[in-house]
Amino acid sequence: MSDMFSSLIFGFGVALQPINLLLAVIGAFVGTLIGVLPGIGPVSGIALLIPLIIGLHPASAMIMLTAVYYGTMYGGSTTSILLNVPGEASSVATTLDGYQMSLQGRGGPALAIAAIGSFIAGTLSVVAMMIFSLPLANWALAFGPPENFALMVLGLSSVSTLAGQDLVKALISTVCGLMLATVGTDLVTGINRYTLGIPQFLDGIDLVTVAVGLFAVSEVMLAVNMITVQPRLIPLQRIWLTLKDFLESFWAIIRGTVVGFYIGILPAAGATIASFLSYGLERRLARDPSTFGKGDIRGVAAPESANNAAAVGNMIPMLSLGIPGSSTTAVMMGALLILNVIPGPLLFTQHPDVVWGLIASMYVSNAVLLLLNLPLVGLFVQILKTPDRYLYPLIIAICVIGVYTVSRSRVDLMLMILLGALGYYMRLNDYPLGPAILGLVLGDRMEQAMRQSLIMSSGSPAIFVTRPLSAVVLALAVLSLAAPVFLRALSSRRRVS
Repeated sequence: MSDMFSSLIFGFGVALQPINLLLAVIGAFVGTLIGVLPGIGPVSGIALLIPLIIGLHPASAMIMLTAVYYGTMYGGSTTSILLNVPGEASSVATTLDGYQMSLQGRGGPALAIAAIGSFIAGTLSVVAMMIFSLPLANWALAFGPPENFALMVLGLSSVSTLAGQDLVKALISTVCGLMLATVGTDLVTGINRYTLGIPQFLDGIDLVTVAVGLFAVSEVMLAVNMITVQPRLIPLQRIWLTLKDFLESFWAIIRGTVVGFYIGILPAAGATIASFLSYGLERRLARDPSTFGKGDIRGVAAPESANNAAAVGNMIPMLSLGIPGSSTTAVMMGALLILNVIPGPLLFTQHPDVVWGLIASMYVSNAVLLLLNLPLVGLFVQILKTPDRYLYPLIIAICVIGVYTVSRSRVDLMLMILLGALGYYMRLNDYPLGPAILGLVLGDRMEQAMRQSLIMSSGSPAIFVTRPLSAVVLALAVLSLAAPVFLRALSSRRRVS
């Protein structure tokens, strides 16, 4: 333990050097801007900055890239809460209650708890990373394709928590997302599936296009339709977080941190699954689950904490084993290799300045982001005072920029509009949008994990239940789906009796 603290002190000596501190501030600020714009995201943002790190010391380069990574996690919540425009996939769960809080005049507390929850989750996760890095990385290796498939099924079981009053409509929405996930080139056979002869669909349908279309564009369509009947009036009750709000959210932050950190360690999982699972957990544990989806502050605290904790968890297998846990850490690992630093067990002894400087910089970046974001809450909330005739074109402009940035394809822009119309129909008919995104996020990875598992077992599906860890996770998924139905039936019987 004393060695760990002495190493951390050495790391702070690296992280607090003036040049590294400046790079952390710049990275945090740039990352926040990247997170606000839908479509760019941490992967593209870090990839764009890689040419700038050539010539920097490896520790300095990783400090800046990690600050950018953290910043995108923070920034993605801003437009999700205020405009219902998810900055990235992991921010979709935040829109479910965050935007409803904004409509109720509580956009300030929603932004504040997102920043504070992210700070607490990030800090606690870095502590856990220091203590448990190597054991947890080795444990994550126990998750093979069958276990990853079971984990995806458990993620899909979150549909029951996003269903509202109608589980059937939620399942239909999920199936729509899974269907969209099948579009593109089959990685095993090379056959084009459901591309309709459109070359842009060969790589599949981009998640950002779907999320922005279903959430943001449909929201504008609905608002424009309603504005002729009733103007949009958002009463700004208060801007800052109260002690009651914080205490109500505290355990949601802690649970979101634990869920996000462990999910982040697992390969092929990531922040999006972590945010949905933590949201589902909070709804299940709530005494009155009906408040979720209607502006419950725990519905913002849990997913925002989870996606920041997952960002830290993603770093563990990359640093400890040289195995990237997500697309973002894969790009960061590429940056390390460019700088002639090889991630893996020897990294801690061969390049302690890189490892411990990076770990210490996570504490610094968390503090910098909190100091950057909290003072801006009042400024961000003023967006809600923007007149409709300016606000809705602004939202559409942000959507177009974000979607076009991803692929520079007009096809994606047209698809965004079509999905916006679909989202508008779903909203009018009370189909939840969250399950569709969840199906799209998990569909492709779930299919690949299932195929790999069947190849391992020569086509026998028994592999999913004969491997203990996979069987346990699948059992949890079944219980997760069955429990709400069972509890409803039990409560109705009690009423009758």
